[in-house]
Amino acid sequence: MIIDIHGHYTTEPQALLAFRDKQLAGLADPMRKPATNELGITDEELVKSVEPQMKLQKERGSDLTIFSPRAAGMAHHVGSEATGIEWSRMSNDLIHRICTLLPDNFAPVGQLPQHPGVAPKNCVPELERLARLGFVGVNLNPDPAGGYWTDPPLTDKWWYPLYEKLCELDMTAMIHVTSSCNPNFHYPGAHYINGDTTAFMQLIQGNLFKDFPALRFVIPHGGGAVPFHWGRYRGLAQEMKKPLLGEHLLGNVFFDTCVYHYPGIELMSKVIPVDNILFASEMLGAVKGIDPETGHNYDDTKRYIDQLRTLSEADRHKIFEGNARRVYPRLDKRLRKKT
Repeated sequence: MIIDIHGHYTTEPQALLAFRDKQLAGLADPMRKPATNELGITDEELVKSVEPQMKLQKERGSDLTIFSPRAAGMAHHVGSEATGIEWSRMSNDLIHRICTLLPDNFAPVGQLPQHPGVAPKNCVPELERLARLGFVGVNLNPDPAGGYWTDPPLTDKWWYPLYEKLCELDMTAMIHVTSSCNPNFHYPGAHYINGDTTAFMQLIQGNLFKDFPALRFVIPHGGGAVPFHWGRYRGLAQEMKKPLLGEHLLGNVFFDTCVYHYPGIELMSKVIPVDNILFASEMLGAVKGIDPETGHNYDDTKRYIDQLRTLSEADRHKIFEGNARRVYPRLDKRLRKKT
């Protein structure tokens, strides 16, 4: 199989977006609050809405996409904790329905109802619900403030109740920020990459995986600046008297291939161990255009991996399938049940 571990529901029906607009308008004027949370979206409409993703799966040669709500749409900094809980449940329920209707194409990852200044332990009930629904993981936002970084770093015990539950449920977390409300940070061009890079540095500074040896994080977008500055991070860890990065982090931290040019993927393959690289494209996500230098879509990342002559067939299998099934054990169990 070729498993794309990073897909977002960016083609939602208008009914969902209209609900969100009314929900947020209702914070200022209760008269504008939605009268019901029943969206009235049929199964047929849901299947129709993801036809663009399925078309690209077929054209680009992938089989299964790990699918979660739109990353920018999580918007944990918007509204209140209560509206965030409602919005997360609604978004996750649509993902669940899609993955139930189209289990050969999609596997579910959920959105957590995080909110700035609110303890992550408040997300545990939704995490438990997602586990019961068969979700294979969640997106974890290290900056619910949307570009202002007001919550403690990921290594702080503030996060520990959530980590304990992730380990108990054997669920994997992709570290993924949402949209930015800080005008200094364009959200997919700066904030996303900042989030990836900042999270990795936080993990270097701490000793999180001594407390949670079973915890698994995926850092998307190729790890942000991490592969390009691998020597910097090795050197900083050394100055901090931390173990070598392979021992310190790479048993628990993994990277996806949402890197949108061949030289970036080539560098990543030379720097990051193959056991820590998982295929992903985030297609229909942040970068949807055609690269004039190649004539192909920027986010057709399988093409870049196919061009890597340094990879053995065993390495390709790891990147395209094996690592995903190992890093997302609930996905592996889901696939085994189908065979």
